[in-house]
Amino acid sequence: MTAPVVPARSPEAVAAGVSEAAPARSSAELIRAEEPVLAHNYHPLPVVVARAEGTWVEDVEGRRYLDMLAGYSALNFGHRHPLLIEAAHRQLDRLTLTSRAFHHDRLAGFAERLAELTGLDMVLPMNTGAEAVESGIKVARKWAYEVKGVPADRATIVVAAENFHGRTTTIVSFSTDETARTGFGPFTPGFRIVPYNDLAALEAAVDETTAAVLIEPIQGEAGVIIPDDGYLAGVRELTRRTNTLFIADEIQSGLGRTGRTLAVEHEGVVPDVVLLGKALGGGIVPVSAVVGRREVLSVLRPGEHGSTFGGNPLAAAVGTAVVELLATGEFQRRATELGTVLRDGLTGLVGKGVVGFRSRGLWAGVDIDPALGTGREVSERLMREGVLVKDTHGSTVRLAPPLTITGEELGAALAALERVLTRRV
Repeated sequence: MTAPVVPARSPEAVAAGVSEAAPARSSAELIRAEEPVLAHNYHPLPVVVARAEGTWVEDVEGRRYLDMLAGYSALNFGHRHPLLIEAAHRQLDRLTLTSRAFHHDRLAGFAERLAELTGLDMVLPMNTGAEAVESGIKVARKWAYEVKGVPADRATIVVAAENFHGRTTTIVSFSTDETARTGFGPFTPGFRIVPYNDLAALEAAVDETTAAVLIEPIQGEAGVIIPDDGYLAGVRELTRRTNTLFIADEIQSGLGRTGRTLAVEHEGVVPDVVLLGKALGGGIVPVSAVVGRREVLSVLRPGEHGSTFGGNPLAAAVGTAVVELLATGEFQRRATELGTVLRDGLTGLVGKGVVGFRSRGLWAGVDIDPALGTGREVSERLMREGVLVKDTHGSTVRLAPPLTITGEELGAALAALERVLTRRV
């Protein structure tokens, strides 16, 4: 295939520092154009989004879709939330990047507010969720050697099967998803994998070398798997008793998604370290953070860890605005109230193509009767009905709409799901 010719920018456009609009192309043309130039690390639905506002997105042909995925929880506050956009615009006019070679005037306020929101002491700002997980692993090992007294290079971290913490080399080393692992070895040692929601197995895996237990309070990629009542409290009790860190990966489950600021709050648990990302950037810029007890994060010294963009002024300004939205409690209340609507609606679909589901707040994993199609096929049918979701494993689809969704919009999405399950649109 011959590569398309890219029009040269005019001298006037170059001088002005602006780009000229590309010729209009259809969704099909744009999807075909990606094929030879983009690495195939995703399998997106065949929709090309060009604009978005609130809970709705619009493709290049002007078709509108209700977004029931919200960027895997990165868009908890919807697309282009006005207060977040305003915060970004204000900061863009002042300062965007210094690197951590210097201080800047937005970082202290961001860290103070985020620590207060989570009930912890210190913040290590990063960019992506996987970066936060990698940072948490490094901090846990350093803490194990300097505070717990684990012999050098012997620290272990216990994780749960079917986990999803990212796709970097170290993280896929303790994944049980062969698609994520195959072809990427050799793998990083130092991890022990136990079944999720199994306290006895967890206790058997923890010993004097264990630096931390790293788990998702709710497993997202696995299909929104919610542990039994008491599991998280049991993890907390075990880690305290064994002088082991409890690291909660709240990158998908946190920041209002489940009806609480953090999912661990449903059991009144405060981990030693919380990993945050996705919604922390307000759907505008990548922002993540490791938030923890002072004793834990204080093991880091200058030069031992870093990130050029971590905690940059633009990220700090947007992150601060996100924390201020959550501090009102409005989004947690909405997730709780509308979560009841979601749960009731899905209950009514059991036996009508839904064979089971799990939900907490505005987050659900819905198991579709395999006879009706795979999760991918159901997602494509919903797309044709004007609703965007994404499948996970097998015949399971995830629902995670923006927390700004209305009851009417949620009802419309559930009605569309019923239509695709009962008459195969």
